[in-house]
Amino acid sequence: MASSLDTARERLRRFAEHEAADASPLYSHLAAEAATDDEVAGLLTAASGDDADPALLLAAAHRLVQAEPIHPLSRYYPSLGGLDGPDSQTWPLFRDFVLERADRVRELVSTRATRTDEVRRAAVLYPAVAGVAKRARGPVGLLEVGCGAGLLLGMDTFSYRYQRDGGEQLVAGPAKAVVGLHCSLAVADGAVFPALPKKLAVKARVGLDRHPVDAADEDELAWLEACVWADQPDRIRLLRTAAGAQRRWQPELFAGDAVGDLATAAGRVPDELPLVVFTDGVLGSLPAERREDFVAALGEIAAHRPLSWVAVEYSGDSGDSGLAAWLNLVAPDAAAPAAATGQAVLGVVAFEDGRARGELLASAEPQGQRMTWLAGSAG
Repeated sequence: MASSLDTARERLRRFAEHEAADASPLYSHLAAEAATDDEVAGLLTAASGDDADPALLLAAAHRLVQAEPIHPLSRYYPSLGGLDGPDSQTWPLFRDFVLERADRVRELVSTRATRTDEVRRAAVLYPAVAGVAKRARGPVGLLEVGCGAGLLLGMDTFSYRYQRDGGEQLVAGPAKAVVGLHCSLAVADGAVFPALPKKLAVKARVGLDRHPVDAADEDELAWLEACVWADQPDRIRLLRTAAGAQRRWQPELFAGDAVGDLATAAGRVPDELPLVVFTDGVLGSLPAERREDFVAALGEIAAHRPLSWVAVEYSGDSGDSGLAAWLNLVAPDAAAPAAATGQAVLGVVAFEDGRARGELLASAEPQGQRMTWLAGSAG
């Protein structure tokens, strides 16, 4: 059932005041104005229920501006070379643009979903995955659940620079990598950030997603770019660079359900390889009743082969967030320190005697630009 206008307006308001306020002056401005405009907010009602994300409406508009880069609105879109910040003309131009193309906006909003193929998140995942690989003492196979275009499956091919508070810089990964990532790093009192390898031996890369994305398809790649906020062009350049680099290592992307098809996807990683499953926000995207099923499915696979689960989960406005679910299921002892961070949390889960045991490793900003290491080691 389509979302209501009141719901759309409230989501736009909250998006403007909370999600975009500090990160995107353009999107905060546009969402705040849209929240007071029934015609523009009404375009978001073409999406169903929880899919009615304000970022989806803005991505649809971004995609259409991409297709008409000479339109005057483009001067407010740094992704298209625009240099102007939001001013008195931004909203009138945007409003006219989307309403003149209302049918195309509704089509995108009703048939597409926002994608968060944020390459920089690899910098947060890499220390945890490297820690698992170190304990395995040999090559590993990667399985990303909720993979999107599967760009993070190439994390072993990226180079990393972690800038410590105080100026020290730590490097990891291959020195001549096409994709280079930077991440600010703090280390909590008593914590020890692990030594990271220059080479991570990955022998299999499999991604599972209900709707995997072919980044080699220009139309699909353009949609991924449109989902990046338009006044963050560096993220778009990085996305396109990673998509180009992916052609060298070609992951196997598998369309299926995170729970029902998990064992099948895991089976595509050779049995002789220790399996590293990694997820980013997956528990938060699953219905509450299926979260335990997901962990149980991992446990069933772990009963027959070495498996570790590296997870990033996010806090929310309620106790039903993915972070709360992760803590309740695998790391109840870490609830207090995790709740205190107010950020995304990185953890690693081991399966022993059919039980999942999680360890809190770090907190991080959602796009991977900064992390605080909390553990004594990488798991």
